[in-house]
Amino acid sequence: MKSSWLLSVGLAWSQACGLVAAGEVRVAVAANFAAPFQQIAAGFTKQTGHAVKVSAASSGKLLLQIQHGAPFEVFLSADAEAPRKLAAGGLAVSDSAFTYAMGKLVLWSPDPSRIDAEGKALQGDALRRVAVANPKLAPYGAAAVEAMRALGLLERLSPRLVQGESIAQTYQFVATGNADAGFVALSQVQVPGQAPRGAHWLLPERLYTPIRQDAVLLKKGEGQVAAMALMRYLRSEPVRALIRTWGYGLDP
Repeated sequence: MKSSWLLSVGLAWSQACGLVAAGEVRVAVAANFAAPFQQIAAGFTKQTGHAVKVSAASSGKLLLQIQHGAPFEVFLSADAEAPRKLAAGGLAVSDSAFTYAMGKLVLWSPDPSRIDAEGKALQGDALRRVAVANPKLAPYGAAAVEAMRALGLLERLSPRLVQGESIAQTYQFVATGNADAGFVALSQVQVPGQAPRGAHWLLPERLYTPIRQDAVLLKKGEGQVAAMALMRYLRSEPVRALIRTWGYGLDP
């Protein structure tokens, strides 16, 4: 509660008094959320004047970078575990984390004939190579492995799996034809204002642990006006509405 109050007071002071010069915030963003965050960052800069520097990668890779001193002030993870680890290790502000999006997993191919509405393609032999993000680094990869196990298909599919370092690289494997299909984020194939490419199967959420994506204020951002303002901005209703258009769910 104290951290939330400080975030509110910091933003209100900078906006109401106009005494704080525009600053810059360095943000580590999970790969699945890179495109939506570009829109969010543009709106944030327009509204506040604060510049945003973004680095996108798998959540696991970003976690390691932060633990080794990377100069980020805000972290938008693809899970809740990484922010918890950072808070426990004294690298993030306690009680500042909140869920900004609920991720959704899909099986996607640019070739519509490869994907059916019930995911039965996974049971046949037509998909010779299936891309999946590294489950040790990428929460969407972990969710994909969990789903394949729940379907009783993990052992069958294991020899065909092509592993990407992040969900972004996993998408590229499929887009470039290096895999016939892949487990990716719905936000990567449901882009606002663009016609869908190929076909996808939205995996039932009962097949995997909910992908709760948390944002957290890092210690390097504590007391930094631009970082605190961004944390507040991410909770605003216009941003929540934008996130929903990208196919994410929202925490009530």
